[in-house]
Amino acid sequence: MAVLRRKVRVVEGADGVEGVPEADDPLDAAQERRVRAVLALGGVPQSDLLDGVQQVRLRLLERAASGREAPRDVSAWAAVVASNLAMDWHRAKRRQERLGERLASLRQPEHSSGEDSSVLSLAVARGLDELPDALRQVLVLRFYADLPVRGIAEELGIPEGTVKSRLHSAVRALRTRLHEDEVV
Repeated sequence: MAVLRRKVRVVEGADGVEGVPEADDPLDAAQERRVRAVLALGGVPQSDLLDGVQQVRLRLLERAASGREAPRDVSAWAAVVASNLAMDWHRAKRRQERLGERLASLRQPEHSSGEDSSVLSLAVARGLDELPDALRQVLVLRFYADLPVRGIAEELGIPEGTVKSRLHSAVRALRTRLHEDEVV
């Protein structure tokens, strides 16, 4: 663990404020630059590089906290982890694109079947817009794309129980919203 302990250097943040608090940092400046380079070369967008660096730090800290030995070459280990993170980023992006394509192909042309259904449609759309992304995603996949819970879990890479929990929360929130608007 002693190999992993270094003081965080004081750097100027994006907001121009100096003074990152001193704490244990498993990556030195050179290792951090290398991790950023591996992520960038792996196709991770600039906006996600900081998250990737933090993930590498987290994995190093988790490794140390679990009692495992520090890697012999932290820099090489961090580069491999960064490369794996870049691949994970691309997999997640492809998964989201496939889901978007499936949803787009399932959309049916809108048709007006009366004032009541139009009011309900607008209220449901507004309610969906107000849901957090994770809840909206499972709700749309379940009820609009007609995917089973198991299929949603596989597509999103999350446990079935999480899908069920999110569905329950999403339906409850949408129902509350529709009652508040006095639509149903």
